[in-house]
Order: sequence, then C-alpha cells, then structure tokens
Amino acid sequence: MARKVTTQRKLIVTAIAWTLGILIFFPILWTFLTSFKSEADAIASPPQFLFFHWTTENYAEVQSRSNYLSHFMNSVIISFGSTLIGLIIAIPAAWAMAFSPTKRTKDVLMWMLSTKMMPPVGALIPIYLLFRNSGLLDTRTGLVIVLTLINLPIIVWMLYTYFKEIPGEILEAARMDGASLMKEIVYVLTPMAVPGIASTLLLNIILAWNEAFWTLNLTASKAAPLTAFIASYSSPEGLFYAKLSAASTMAIAPILILGWFSQKQLVRGLTFGAVK
Repeated sequence: MARKVTTQRKLIVTAIAWTLGILIFFPILWTFLTSFKSEADAIASPPQFLFFHWTTENYAEVQSRSNYLSHFMNSVIISFGSTLIGLIIAIPAAWAMAFSPTKRTKDVLMWMLSTKMMPPVGALIPIYLLFRNSGLLDTRTGLVIVLTLINLPIIVWMLYTYFKEIPGEILEAARMDGASLMKEIVYVLTPMAVPGIASTLLLNIILAWNEAFWTLNLTASKAAPLTAFIASYSSPEGLFYAKLSAASTMAIAPILILGWFSQKQLVRGLTFGAVK
C-alpha cells in the first residue's frame, strides 16, 4: 500500500526542487541578462540584475563580426552526423552484447568505458598528426569521425542497458516466424527500443554540440562549430563579457530549445531503462 504524502511534505519537496533548479539554471539566466548589457554594465560592481540599460548592440556586433549561420550549420552537421553514425554502429553491437553475450562481453564493455577515462589531451598529438597527414584538419568529416569515436562507448552502454530490459523471448518468437537477423533488429528490436534510442540520440547530440576540446584543436575556420564561435570572443585583448555572453546565448539557444521540446521523450527513455 502506497504511503500517503502530506501537503507539508509536498511543499518542502517542491521548494527544494525549485531552489535546486534556480541554482542550476542561474548561470544561464545571468549569461542571458549580461548579453543585453553594455560592457560597462557587464563589469559593474555591485552587479546589476534587472535595472540596467537594455541593448541589443552586442547581438548586432556579434553577427556582423562572425558568420553565425555558418558555425550553426557546422554544429548541426557535426553533432547530428556523429550521433546518427554512432547509432548505426552501436545498435548491432549492443544487440550482440545483450542477446548473444560471450565470456568476454563484460570485459569489452569495461574496456570501452575505460577509454572515456583517458584525458583527451593524451591522444591529441597522434590524432592531430593523423588528421594532418590525411587532410582531415578543419573539415566536417574529420570532426564527425572523431566525435563518433569519442561518444561511441556511451551510446553502446546506454543501448546495451536498455536492450537488457527487453525480453529475449520476443526475439526468439520472431526467429521462429522466419525473421532474419536484419529484420529482427530493424522490425522487432528497434521499434520496441524507441524510447531508449531517442534518449540516447538526444543526450549524445548534446554531448557532441558542447564538445569544445576537439573542435577547438582540430578546426580553424571552415568547419568551426559554435564552440569555436564562442571562443573567438576570448582574445589577448581581454574578455568582452557582454559580447561573450551574447555569443554564448546564441550558441546554447538551439540546444536548449531542442531539450525543452523533447523533454518528455527524454525522461521516458531514461526512466524505461536507458541509463539504469
């Protein structure tokens, strides 16, 4: 029998949730407000929260100084491309580990996870030299490849844990009905795993969108995504906080909107076993 939740307990939990939410999202709110300040107001002491002269000149200057749409398209192609390729590779791999495991399956999974523990700078020089010699520096193709490989362990792990929740008897029934391996994965397993695949897709798009280390070191101008767009406003001349905030707001707005509209699908996938 479920325990009755009192009104006082609901109020306390709600207050704690709102407090944590405000603390987590306050930096984003402050960045948004700073983007509408002049440079003098941005560094004013004490800080001005709402009562300042609002201006959009920072957005106009950022747009005139940088080609936002070019950086935006690079981010879209790199993040979505690397995630989709990762899913194409990871779905069969996760299926094999979940439904046809061997005695080495757990070792392989731990090895894949251990690659995320290595500092990225430890692999920078060899990857940079490989990219330079193969002509992949400052190309979308190169970034798609490297981000696919970086996020592949996470994609495999998430799909593997979700596939483990699906009863194997359903797949056995499909085989008895004459389904081939490809049809089993495409027409039986994938539709049942839509919530898990969707949450995996969204989380890895966010990871690829926010990736800064590799995008800053492997690009210059042609394939530079929005992370490089933000970094361009930190120069030896100083930090221009208002313009940097405007650039940051323009960079994070698309992914925040995507997360807002897909939050139900994301939560559904996470609670149905995607990261259990």
